[in-house]
Amino acid sequence: MDKVHCAPLLCVVVCIEMFLCASCVDEFGDSTAVYIVTLKEPPSSTNYYAQLRQNATSSRLATSGGLSIHKPRNISRKHGRYRSYIARVHDSLLKRVLKGEKYLKLYSYHFLINGFAVFVTEEQATKLSKRREVENVVMDFSVRTATTHTPQFLGLPQAAWSQDGGYESAGAGIVIGFVDTGIDPTHPSFADDLTDNPFPIPAHFSGICEVTPDFPSGSCNRKLVGARHFAASAITRGIFNASQDYASPFDVDGHGTHTASIAAGNHGIPVVVAGHHFGNASGMAPRSHIAVYKALYKSFGGFAADVVAAVDQAAEDGVDIISLSITPNRRPPGIATFFNPIDMALLSAVKAGIFVVQAAGNTGPAPKSMSSFSPWIFTVGAASHDRTYANSITLGNNVTIPGVGLAPGTYNGTKYKLIAAMHALKNGTHVSEDMYVSECQDSSNFDRDLIKGKLLICSYSIRFVLGLSTVKQASQTVKNLSAAGVIFYMDSFVLSFRLNPTPMRMPGIIISSPEDSKILLRYYNSSLEVNGLTKRISKFGAVGSISGGLKANYSSTAPQIMYYSARGPDPEDSSVDDSDIMKPNLVAPGNFIWAAWSSVATDSVEFLGENFAMMSGTSMAAPHIAGLASLIKQKYPTLSPSAIASALSTTASLYDKTGGPIMAQRAYANPEQNRSPATPFDMGSGFVNATAALDPGLIFDSSYDDYMSFLCGINGSFPVVFNYTAQNCGLYNSSINGADLNLPSVTIAKLNQSRVVQRTVTNIAGPEFYRVGWTAPYGISLKVSPTRFSIESGKKQELTIFFNATMNSSTASFGRIGLFGSAGHTINIPLSVIWKFSYYTTK
Repeated sequence: MDKVHCAPLLCVVVCIEMFLCASCVDEFGDSTAVYIVTLKEPPSSTNYYAQLRQNATSSRLATSGGLSIHKPRNISRKHGRYRSYIARVHDSLLKRVLKGEKYLKLYSYHFLINGFAVFVTEEQATKLSKRREVENVVMDFSVRTATTHTPQFLGLPQAAWSQDGGYESAGAGIVIGFVDTGIDPTHPSFADDLTDNPFPIPAHFSGICEVTPDFPSGSCNRKLVGARHFAASAITRGIFNASQDYASPFDVDGHGTHTASIAAGNHGIPVVVAGHHFGNASGMAPRSHIAVYKALYKSFGGFAADVVAAVDQAAEDGVDIISLSITPNRRPPGIATFFNPIDMALLSAVKAGIFVVQAAGNTGPAPKSMSSFSPWIFTVGAASHDRTYANSITLGNNVTIPGVGLAPGTYNGTKYKLIAAMHALKNGTHVSEDMYVSECQDSSNFDRDLIKGKLLICSYSIRFVLGLSTVKQASQTVKNLSAAGVIFYMDSFVLSFRLNPTPMRMPGIIISSPEDSKILLRYYNSSLEVNGLTKRISKFGAVGSISGGLKANYSSTAPQIMYYSARGPDPEDSSVDDSDIMKPNLVAPGNFIWAAWSSVATDSVEFLGENFAMMSGTSMAAPHIAGLASLIKQKYPTLSPSAIASALSTTASLYDKTGGPIMAQRAYANPEQNRSPATPFDMGSGFVNATAALDPGLIFDSSYDDYMSFLCGINGSFPVVFNYTAQNCGLYNSSINGADLNLPSVTIAKLNQSRVVQRTVTNIAGPEFYRVGWTAPYGISLKVSPTRFSIESGKKQELTIFFNATMNSSTASFGRIGLFGSAGHTINIPLSVIWKFSYYTTK
């Protein structure tokens, strides 16, 4: 095993164990695995809140007026002794149960859950599960990773930022924790000395910055306030490569740097890629602080044991928001998807007052492809925004072919001769010696005199998709040969592959469609003149000019739901039964997002060595919401996580820039031609409206006890709930299900004739009069009571919703309830009903 750098601030014992275990699988045997074990004794956060309630009671008795006590965000500062005690309890239990046997404890969890991760055999795991002190034993599982213009597209400079003093104060005092691939601390997006207005580290945050050779002292500052890494599960499995993955918070992948800067990167950072300037970048909350908890790695992804350790540490450190651009590699087994170690740790984080946002996953557009399940997690899908980059080539026959490529065009529209790589080989170079020579990866194969001043045509094969060939290397070949530029045609074997815009320093284009590529090649071949005697090409007659792809275009059809964004309905269990929870919660910009990039990142070889990269995915959408949640938290510091979720959801937009309905792409191939109006299972409540979310008017609030009642309402869940929480379902109202949670949406998986659902809204604005309107889902008779009401500031209003099925159907149908306030507030409540059973059947 390569050398592992142990951070001095980490537990020395763990580091020593990591060194000893070069490949624990070899040492312990093939039947071993990592298990996450939770104990019945409550975690330290539970003890803290018991003390908090006692203090609050004493404070109320000591004051003459009413005192509102809100849970502070920092809970960790004085619990070092308890942490040490918990770790000793875990060690003692393992020694007693596995007396004389080999095992390896990886983590002691003590804050959100009381438990540990341990590397043991299946038989040893069974022994642990039978102990009276043990609640639950779950096998570890793997997880995976799922801007310059989006602040303007979301209206931040003119509205949301201006409400609180502009970008220089947007998100100040809020700490966002990122569980991701780490961060490049040298990037200017994370500097703390770019303005004359320095900002202090929030007093409620107590995290630390690991110091390693890869992450030296001074890497953290008043912007990047904490950084740790978690890899014990991966190291134990023998798959951790320290030289490739870095045993430090440093990001060698690029993903974590990208997501952190989307949410909270500094304002006004120039985006220069391949020598071209693409504007200035800013995070959604440029004054928020960043804390990094690296638990994902380029070579293998990550594991739940490491993610849970990261979440537990983030909560103990006092973060306000946790952003996870990661999803599980498989749907969690068991009676419900909600019962898995990550989601249950996040439930404890929500209990501690932390807003949790997660990417929906990139497994769309199939129904039930959702990879984020639980109602206490805010799930974000990906949509386009209005900025696009287009490129094209105009041939000598006046045919224009579209393509991609962040590249300059040929000078002043000048047409240059075209030459195919296969027709420009040096004498003595044969395809049999290099069957991939047409990919232009080695300039030594080509005749420079023949290519000089022409546009070189190269093939884009499956090897580019696999990373075996690169546009960057082909561009270097073109430069070495003094060509005027490069044209890539798509190999016919590369089917339905979607290209991101790729940076090039010279005129260039990638024709992304095999059909369009055939048009280019037909024109090129028809323009060749061949000597009848020698059969050699005597004249290259094809010409063309490249328009270039550096200039942004702005589309009026944005936003639209991207084909890859995971879709609802939310699967309740591994049998893919539908739950009564709407997922995703909403959508945000996630396609073609410029953001910071690690200086050594290799996740996208085309951006290797660049400071910024353009990426797409729900991974990019989630941090947009984390940043916007920071703005809400700054304005309303006492709002609960569910209230923040409500503010984002009820104010979301249902329309694109033209005023028409938001469209959803329905196919991987030709997604622009396969679109239809988006439903709540595509976009949740809609597309995020940053300005309106800061003034929602009414909010829907749910508590930890509500979520516990929901979990207890799942058939057969009592022992599972007890295993994860050490709480008895007899203490909760276990008769409710997902539709009864006070969410800003209603989803009913199975409507048996009729159903009554209640919602309660709380007014966080001034006194206002509201009218209630609705559109019923097809096959449903709907009524809402009351139809109008007045509500004072701080007061609550109950709404009763009556659903009646008017037909039998298994096809999902959708509707909406709108609350329209006299002061301009509009509350949007999406409705979804899947199975409908009625006395009456339409024919």
